[in-house]
Amino acid sequence: MPEQGIEGLVLSSKPLGENDRLLVVLSDSEGLLRLAAPGARRPKSSLAAAVPLAHLRLQIGGRSGLRRLRQLQMVRHYGTLGQRLETLAAAQALSELALALVPTGSPAPGMLGNLLMQLGRLEVLVSDASPHLEALAVAVQGGVHLLALGGYALPLQSCARTGVALEPPLGHWDWRCSLLPAEGLAIGAIAGARVVLNASELALLQRLPRPSLPRRRDGELMGPQPVWLHLLDVIESWCQEHLGPQPRALRLLRGCYDNMAQQTPLSARQQS
Repeated sequence: MPEQGIEGLVLSSKPLGENDRLLVVLSDSEGLLRLAAPGARRPKSSLAAAVPLAHLRLQIGGRSGLRRLRQLQMVRHYGTLGQRLETLAAAQALSELALALVPTGSPAPGMLGNLLMQLGRLEVLVSDASPHLEALAVAVQGGVHLLALGGYALPLQSCARTGVALEPPLGHWDWRCSLLPAEGLAIGAIAGARVVLNASELALLQRLPRPSLPRRRDGELMGPQPVWLHLLDVIESWCQEHLGPQPRALRLLRGCYDNMAQQTPLSARQQS
């Protein structure tokens, strides 16, 4: 079988044998592709750049079973995300979600492009020294997008039990909507619900399928950190119900923001 050229993002890398690596690569044409990278763990290897968060053009060979990486060309490496804990955690959470959503060996149209877009946004946050909350918002919105592309879109438009349109009455602080992961979103505070949202939280969630993050006229991100963490609850619960154990990196992302809150002086938290 002749060598095949593909473009993809390395989502994970593990040791294989003494000097090789086992890669999982996300591509449009192949979905998830598992590859052996011979000698990639040697420092001077031509394949040493095959690491997580590397966007590569690859030449691969092999007839069946575990195929082998022959050559690579770096397109972009998102290594700068490691300069900030929250951007790295957000990138890992989105990568792990893609691993859970995308089938092996089947086309995954749109998934690679969307994930690269989210990583690019996170990269800008590092270079611009943007507020910590921005990375959480990118991760939550990116999760909404990836779930939709993977066939597990959050049903945000109608009540799962009555079929009535979900139109959150902003300013009505007693209104509630419940997440029932096996069904969807239902109007009211329902016993046993995983997450209960108020009107403004649901309105914010309904804006996340759009391309851009929701912002005020002055450019500031809509919603404080507790609201974005509450929306992360929605993503986690939906993933747990439909994809099995929730991605570990989502828990790490939450822990990152919990640690930030603990390190912030009380006086600063009261002013925010």
